[in-house]
Amino acid sequence: MKTMEIAIFPLQTVLFPEATLPLRIFEQRYLDMAKECLRDELPFGVCLIASGEEVGAPAEPHEVGTLARIVDWDMPQLGLLQVTTRGAERFRIRERWASAKGLLRAVVDVIPDEMPTTLNPEHNRLIPLLKRVLEELASQGNAPTAAYRLHDAAWVAWRFCELLPLAADLKQDLLELDSHHERLAEVFRFCAQRGLLET
Repeated sequence: MKTMEIAIFPLQTVLFPEATLPLRIFEQRYLDMAKECLRDELPFGVCLIASGEEVGAPAEPHEVGTLARIVDWDMPQLGLLQVTTRGAERFRIRERWASAKGLLRAVVDVIPDEMPTTLNPEHNRLIPLLKRVLEELASQGNAPTAAYRLHDAAWVAWRFCELLPLAADLKQDLLELDSHHERLAEVFRFCAQRGLLET
């Protein structure tokens, strides 16, 4: 298992692998973090806040988060940085501390990706719904930029986790699951209960 030291950005949102997350950065500690990541091509960690706030004193993050890589950035005015990030691997925090400037840093274990696998037959009913959602996003110019992998259980699971209107704590639970098929089973249950699946 790969271990690395990274900066942690606690947020009120969950970032999933291969998902896109735009951020507006204005606090000096995070501006410094973003500059370092851009300069050295480093990722930082996005974690859902367990307690505390995004602004001010360092928040308490959940232990499992996702590495974020900056893929685009703009500085429309002094002191405001707009970045587009993309989720990479998940990680688990081993130890963490706050720097003198209030930036959380952590030693993390990167969670290896599961081997690619196809969907279980019962989860194939999710595909028409995902196609409809992706087509709607494409019509608004917001579709995922990566190639669609509709037969890849991991890709399908992560896209549903990203796109469904779920509470943040439920999204965190899905992020922490170790199996894509477990994740898809939870997604299937949510969609079936709300009558979103074709018969």
